[in-house]
Amino acid sequence: MSKIKRIRIMPPTYFWAMLIASVLLHFFVPVKKLIASPYNYLGILLVVFGIIINLMTDSLFKKAKTCVKPHEMPRSLVVSGPFRISRHPMYLGMLAILFGAAILLGSIMTFIPPIIFLVLMECLFIPMEERNLKKRFGSSYLDYKKSVRRWI
Repeated sequence: MSKIKRIRIMPPTYFWAMLIASVLLHFFVPVKKLIASPYNYLGILLVVFGIIINLMTDSLFKKAKTCVKPHEMPRSLVVSGPFRISRHPMYLGMLAILFGAAILLGSIMTFIPPIIFLVLMECLFIPMEERNLKKRFGSSYLDYKKSVRRWI
């Protein structure tokens, strides 16, 4: 009997789907423009912040030789860099990019995908990751969890 390989949709896939959805909603369902030029260019700051925080976090994971995939058991507890302000800085970075894109596009419909992304991360990934971290690192993780917020 062959084993069926379970396909896991990872957070970056949800991120890209939500980014594409934002752009499509902006052009195909332009309900109302919320943020006009030049104020919409403030979204660039959020996009840049999101990119930087994701690159920094990825670099820390590689340096610590720990996994990035949320369903895998971590090998190291990373608490430096962006992890000092958020327990999930990669999700924070992706969310910042999505909100930055929504502000840049400026229409009301573009704010729906970032909210969906937030809910998906809260329901599908964060609880599993935090269980794994607690299981692997015990009181060290619980102390860290008390001192750093989930998002920001």
